Amino acid sequence: MANMSSSAACANCRFYDDHKLNGAIAKDDSGLCRFNPPINQPNAQGHGLWPVVGGRDWCGHFSPDQLPAE
Repeated sequence: MANMSSSAACANCRFYDDHKLNGAIAKDDSGLCRFNPPINQPNAQGHGLWPVVGGRDWCGHFSPDQLPAE
């Protein structure tokens, strides 16, 4: 397994949103990934939900240009 740099973490990505968790109460370092559109729900009346991720998670979409501007 490759050693991931601490900069390659969801909490460091400009698409990470720690302000709101699909209307739920935030736990630990969880946030929403806004890289892709919300995920559709099976119920036609249901709203799309953003994927919940941990701040220390990372994904294959990471690239240094997605880090927030300093």
